[in-house]
This record gives sequence, structure tokens and C-alpha cells, in this order.
Amino acid sequence: MQYSGGIGSWAAAMRVAAEHGTDRLVLLIADTRVEDPDLWRFVDDSAERFGVTPVVVADGRTPWQVFADQRFIGNSRVAPCSHHLKQKPCRAWLTANADPATTILYVGIDWAEQHRTPGIERGWKPWTVRFPMCDPPYLTKAEMLDWARAEGIEPPRAYAEGFSHNNCFGACVRAGQRQWRHLLDVAPDRFAAAEAEEERLRSALGDVAILRERRNGVSRPLPLRELRRRAELAPTVRREATPR
Repeated sequence: MQYSGGIGSWAAAMRVAAEHGTDRLVLLIADTRVEDPDLWRFVDDSAERFGVTPVVVADGRTPWQVFADQRFIGNSRVAPCSHHLKQKPCRAWLTANADPATTILYVGIDWAEQHRTPGIERGWKPWTVRFPMCDPPYLTKAEMLDWARAEGIEPPRAYAEGFSHNNCFGACVRAGQRQWRHLLDVAPDRFAAAEAEEERLRSALGDVAILRERRNGVSRPLPLRELRRRAELAPTVRREATPR
């Protein structure tokens, strides 16, 4: 079981355990070194309920270290952090410990992201991949969160903070402007840390950024520093535009 610490992977594991038991269930999770501490609390609490000790693998670097090593900053289209910090360590463990002929790899994406399943299946060959939350009964994230509470497990706090996923402490390079603005609102310290890391990369790599924007038909980098500046300016602009 690819166990990410998100509510979808927990719900998928619950369905797998209900159908097959837990004697041969492996909860495989990659440590990116930047996750919310509460993610690990949730992993420990839920794994204890399964009676399974999680298998934690790690490259040892953070996403920012990967970007520096690759001389490329991750974004919504290309995220080398996922490849180096999640896929490669998990594949190395599977190669050493899981025979493709007798192993099924379960992934926790749900029916709302079913379009991703063909690519995931191709990427994890020769292992067979299954997606329990893409099967009926179809559950929303809210229903999965309620399910966890009903089982006596407090869901990860990221969902209560308004994030749709529980990864990278809300500072995921795959996220768009909306999530980054939300991070600035609810956790300005975490936004500031990401902004500082991006500025260090920009000093080394030039005019690059996690985000991009399109103006007058031209796509340009949108640094987190500029996104924050606009957010800080917005209340002033609104006050000046208000009729007296």
C-alpha cells in the first residue's frame, strides 16, 4: 500500500484490509523531510489501528535540495521532488522486497482523479496497481474524513486548515496560486520559508519560479515574493477604490 499520510490512502488501506486482512499488508511511505509533523502522528495512529508497522523510506534530501541539485525548480507540470523523494525510494524498496508476480500495489487516489490511473499504472510496471477509492461506493474527501473520525482516528490537521491534500506541509510545488495564497493566509511562516528557499534558487538559476502567470498572451514566472507583495497590497487597493 502506497501510504502517503493523506486521507485517501488511509481510506484505500481500510478497503484493502477489509477485503484481504492485514497479515500481508505493507504501509509504504516516503519521507520527504518537509512533511507536517501531524502527518506522522496520523500515520502512527492509523498504522497502530491496522496493527502494522509502517515502512518508511527516504532519499535523505528535501525538495529544495533536489531542485538545487537538479538546477531546476519544481512546478505544477514537472516536479522532480516526487520522482527523487517518493517514486525512486519506493521503487527501490519494492524491487528488493516485493515480487511483482505476487504483489499488488494499492494507491489512494479517488474517483475524482481517475484520469490519472493509466499513467500511474504505466509508471509502476511491472507491479499491478489497484485504486480502491476509484470503486463504488464513491466517497468524497469529507466523507473519508468523517469515516476516520468514526473509527476513532483524528484526521490530519491539513484538511482542517483548508488544504485539499496532506503533503509538504501545504507548500507543494504542484499547487497553484490559490493554494499558495491560502498558505500565506493560514501559515505565513511556512510561506516565508518557501519564499526564502525560492529566492535562493532564483539567485543561482535566474528568473525561475514555482508559479507562472499569463499576461497579454505571454507566460512569465511569478515568484512567491511577488505573490505575497500583491496580497499585502490588495487591502490598500480595495480601500482606495471604495467610494467615499
